[in-house]
Amino acid sequence: MTTSAATAGPRRGRAVGGLLRGMPLLPAVVLLAVFLAGPIAYCVYYAFTDMQLTGASGTHFVGFDNFTRAFGDSDFVNAVVLTLVFVVGSAVVGQNTLGLALAVLMEKAARPVRAVTSTVVIAAWVLPEVVAGYLMYAFFFQQGSLNAILRGLHLPQQNWLYTLPILAVCIANVWRGTAFSMLVYSAALNDVPQELVEAAEVDGAGPWQRLWRVTLPVIRRSVMTNLMLITLQTLSVFGLIYTMTRGGPGNKTETLPVFMYQQAFTSSLIGYGTAVALVLLVVGALFSAVYIRMLKMEED
Repeated sequence: MTTSAATAGPRRGRAVGGLLRGMPLLPAVVLLAVFLAGPIAYCVYYAFTDMQLTGASGTHFVGFDNFTRAFGDSDFVNAVVLTLVFVVGSAVVGQNTLGLALAVLMEKAARPVRAVTSTVVIAAWVLPEVVAGYLMYAFFFQQGSLNAILRGLHLPQQNWLYTLPILAVCIANVWRGTAFSMLVYSAALNDVPQELVEAAEVDGAGPWQRLWRVTLPVIRRSVMTNLMLITLQTLSVFGLIYTMTRGGPGNKTETLPVFMYQQAFTSSLIGYGTAVALVLLVVGALFSAVYIRMLKMEED
C-alpha cells in the first residue's frame, strides 16, 4: 500500500503537469474544432441527404444515392478527367518544371536580373485569384493581347478560350503559381554542397548532368514536398477558371471545384454538390498519401 501510494503521487503530478502544459493549445484546438472539423462533419452529413436550396419541402437522408449518381454521371466523369489534366499539366509539369528552371537559372544570374525576375514572377503569385483570372482572360480572349501580338507578327489568330480552353487555363495557372515552386527550389539549392557540384564539374559533367546526377538527388525531398503542396493547391483552384471561362465552353474546363459549384449553387442541389466536394476531399487525401509514402521511401 505504501509503495503504491508513493508511486501514484508522482504519476498524478506528471499528469497534472502535462495538462497544464497543454492548456495554451486549448484555444487553437477549440478554433480548429469549431471552424474546421465542425463544417467538415456537417458537409459529410449533407452529402448523404437530398438537401436543396429551393423547391424542396424538407431534407431527407438518401444514403449513397448522391455518390451513385455522381459516378454514373458523364459530366462528373468529365470533371474528374479535366481535373487530372489540369493538375498534371499546370502543377506537376508546368509550375514544378518552370519553377525549378527559374531557380537554377537565377542561381547563376546577376543580382539585378534576379531582382527583376523575382519581382515579376512573385507579382503574379500575390495577385488575388479573380484578378489574375481577369488578366488572363484579357490576354486570351478573341480581341485580347495574345491575338494582338500574333496580328502584329502576321500570324493566324483564334479564340483561345473557345478552341483550346483547358490549355488556356493551364497556362494561366502556371503563370500565377510558378513563384511558389521557384521560391521552394531557390531555398533548396542553397543547401546543395558546392564541393559536390565542383567535383562533378572537375570530372567533366556538363550542366545537365550536374543537375540530374548531383542537384536533384540532394533536393529530392524538397521536390516531393513542393509537388504535394502545389498539387493540393491546384486541386482547389476555382476562381481562376470560373473568371476566365465559367467552366465552358460547354463543360470543357469544368473541373471538380467548378462542377461542384454549378451543382450546389446554380442547380441548387446542395446534397449532390456536397457529395462531389467530399469526393474532391478524398482525391486530395489520396494525392497526399502517395506523396507522403514516397517521402518515407526516400527516408528509408
